[in-house]
Amino acid sequence: MYPRNNNKRPFKKQREHRLNNEIDTMEVRLVGENLEPGVYPLSKALDLCRELEVDLVEISPGANPPVCRAVDYNKFLYEKKRKEKEQKANSQKSEVKEIRFTPNTDEHDFDFKAKHAEKFLLDGNKVKAYVQFKGRAIMFKDRGELILLKFAERLVEVGTLEGMPKLEGKRMHAIFASKAKKKG
Repeated sequence: MYPRNNNKRPFKKQREHRLNNEIDTMEVRLVGENLEPGVYPLSKALDLCRELEVDLVEISPGANPPVCRAVDYNKFLYEKKRKEKEQKANSQKSEVKEIRFTPNTDEHDFDFKAKHAEKFLLDGNKVKAYVQFKGRAIMFKDRGELILLKFAERLVEVGTLEGMPKLEGKRMHAIFASKAKKKG
């Protein structure tokens, strides 16, 4: 059974880092502004932090001795969140766009779909092109492969074929990756 919270207050969230008196080692490697970096006994590191009116924050507990930073903890958390948010905004989000053909796709439709694929690849997305076989059309596997190879030839300037066309069930597909960097 789960513990019950009768006083209507949320449970206290446990901190990600250990602070000040929560650190339980004899020595720490101390870094931070306005102090000499080095290995200090824990008591001396705590005294230095009190003088500077900052917190002693354990950054890397797995190191020997653990690395601690002399910094205002709230400011440290704010900076960390800001950096994570910035990294998330700068990371590429690419999608896989699908383009469908049939073994009897005519030239105009092929050109139209190729233009869309070029646009997708220039935007930094991947393109999955597939030929859908219905009924007895599966007899024309070679025609489907020719369409996908012709498509690859058409997209050679903006994308690269990741592998030869593969037949899975009633679909033959090929995946194209973008050569261009995503516009930001």
